Amino acid sequence: MSIPAHIPPSHILLISFFFQISSFQHLHQTMALYSRHPRFTIALLVLIFIFVLLFANSGSPDMLERPYPVALSKTTSLPPGFFVQEQLKLNEAHYQDMLEQRQGLIAKWGPTAEKVDPFPSNGEFYTLWDFFLPSFRCPHKVERVGIMGDGGKWTCGLERVIPKKNCVMYSFGINGESSYEAEIMERAKGCQLYGYDFSVYSFGPEIEHVPSIKARSHFYSYALGPKDAYATEDFPKTYSLRTLMEKNGHDFIDILKVDIEGGEFESLDTFINSFDGEPLPFGQLQLEVHAFRSETVTDFAKFLKWWEKLERAGLRPFFSEPNLVYVNLVRGVRPDLIEYSFINIRGNHELVSDGFLHHQK
Repeated sequence: MSIPAHIPPSHILLISFFFQISSFQHLHQTMALYSRHPRFTIALLVLIFIFVLLFANSGSPDMLERPYPVALSKTTSLPPGFFVQEQLKLNEAHYQDMLEQRQGLIAKWGPTAEKVDPFPSNGEFYTLWDFFLPSFRCPHKVERVGIMGDGGKWTCGLERVIPKKNCVMYSFGINGESSYEAEIMERAKGCQLYGYDFSVYSFGPEIEHVPSIKARSHFYSYALGPKDAYATEDFPKTYSLRTLMEKNGHDFIDILKVDIEGGEFESLDTFINSFDGEPLPFGQLQLEVHAFRSETVTDFAKFLKWWEKLERAGLRPFFSEPNLVYVNLVRGVRPDLIEYSFINIRGNHELVSDGFLHHQK
């Protein structure tokens, strides 16, 4: 029997013992022992069971701390990111299946994208959101961060962001409520937060009233847009995401939150175009989509084209949550607001590779 060199001696002894008792001869002897000494044999079996449990759970500390996915031991020879990359590959195969189903749904209700009514009112059993399901599984822990209700966001792999000594979060659209940002900042001590909203003058009280968090938070009354417009006469002063990253000296954003009342369409479209096929420089995106009637992109064919651009850029939705607070407050409106959470499966960052974990230790 060949035993890998990295297995501890205590484990080798246990493995050898199991190989010995697995033979028919030893099994026969064990049964004979049971007939003569049943209590002793039961005690022995219980002891073996305990050893099995200890063996199964005696991996590295990373394995216990990060159940999504199971972590590799530091002594393994597998390439960094092996488990995460394998899960991403499997999830991507499932996602591609969903894309085929989307085309089938378009053919059913169209039969072309130009013929699909995003929010039909003649008894059809679908809405716009049924074509864009969050069918990709985040390969890490998924948790809802922030207040329960409007303001909280579904987040992927926060346990991988928290240990970073220098992480970056951008938040567009504050509107006086910062529970999501505050919880992340409280848990991720090495994070810096950059917030933008031309309609208010500060973060919400969840940050403004907590000095330890406020010291790492930076607020600006700017708008996010597809192009820069920040001359003296411009109001609101508007910056593209790429310009803000350059202005702040950032080449990567760990968590990007965007809730800008319909401005997401042109802003993200321009941002993606500016990278000309290169991986986008952020790990995940929490985005509220506003499919208002006034937004020309919410014509189904135009929305599909915009959404497929996100997909080609490597963004995969892993969670969605309709904004039912809006539907309840404004009676009679369409369910045209929805929160999506995306993981960026391209590039090289904590959410798509295990290789970064050991650098954080």
